[in-house]
Amino acid sequence: MPRTYRVGIIGHTGRGDYGHAVDMAFTRLPNVEIAAVADEHEAGLAEAQKRIGAKKAYRRYRDMLSEEKLDIVAICPRWIDQHRDMILAAAEAGCHVYMEKPFCRTLAECDEAVTQLEMRHLKLGIAHISQYSPVLDTVRSILRQGEIGDVLELRARGKEDRRGGGEDLWVLGSHVFGLMRSLAGADALSCSATVMQGGHPVGKADVAQGAEGIGLLAGDNVQATYAFPSGAFGHFASRKGVGGAPTRFAIQVFGSKGVLEMESGYLAPAYILKDAAWSPGRSGKGWQKITSAGIDQPEPRKDGSYQGGHIAAINDLIESIEAERTTRCSAEDCRQIIQMIAAVFESHRVGGPVSLPLKTRENPLALM
Repeated sequence: MPRTYRVGIIGHTGRGDYGHAVDMAFTRLPNVEIAAVADEHEAGLAEAQKRIGAKKAYRRYRDMLSEEKLDIVAICPRWIDQHRDMILAAAEAGCHVYMEKPFCRTLAECDEAVTQLEMRHLKLGIAHISQYSPVLDTVRSILRQGEIGDVLELRARGKEDRRGGGEDLWVLGSHVFGLMRSLAGADALSCSATVMQGGHPVGKADVAQGAEGIGLLAGDNVQATYAFPSGAFGHFASRKGVGGAPTRFAIQVFGSKGVLEMESGYLAPAYILKDAAWSPGRSGKGWQKITSAGIDQPEPRKDGSYQGGHIAAINDLIESIEAERTTRCSAEDCRQIIQMIAAVFESHRVGGPVSLPLKTRENPLALM
């Protein structure tokens, strides 16, 4: 008989809430029983219990973890300063984890989380929903088939709204760094970056506490370059207040025979330009849509929503538990994504390229 998984939901109303409706995704799964919910905010707790039909409610998540025999813990708050403690508490209780992104604030926190999960053979899935998209599988297959030739560059930008720069790097850059790693097929070897604030290089006076529990943060203009083992280079940039409509929040892969573009999002279509000049204006060639079914094929799936991405990720977590395999975006993958973010500030701090993995495991801005 199929197993039913007992799930505990951790939210924090007013401090990250329940993320992008992570809690509601669990209500859509037939092999899940929502045993309990925890939230320090009394009114928020009552509302959440009613919303998701949890059998029990707790003001302290540690009480929930000690009193309930749970299989999976959903760490829902968007505020990242709570993630490390919640992951470690879940691991100590012997629970697998599904969580809102980003992973943790520093590489030191990532190291703790990865170690505590791995030593107990526990799995982690995270709401980098693009990593679970069947469109990503199709795009990677197209790259392997050489449809755009040798990969030369990967270029990504954030949303570049009011959060542009350092906050964009953290909150939205984490999505495109996941895609950059997937499409490059490897971890970056080094990073060279510059971080600006008001037109000047970031200095000690520019460092302040960031929003959503990010920790020390700086910069309204981030420019970063990563070297990959294949010889390709990845680029990330974000500048405050210059976002486009439609948004440039996506990644482009430039190859010797063409270009491929992929937006962040579950089941979001990708596009391919089979043009070695990368210039439709000169070549007269046009972009073709890529769906989960292939190039110029209609999308056969109907689950293309943020919740659909959560459901795919949670199902992947459950399958990884049963098959004893890693998830599509594991704790180690999450650590590598955070490393790409931290490397931006470390490169700026030391004034030159830094090798990965980083020796500095704390927030580099704390050392300025």
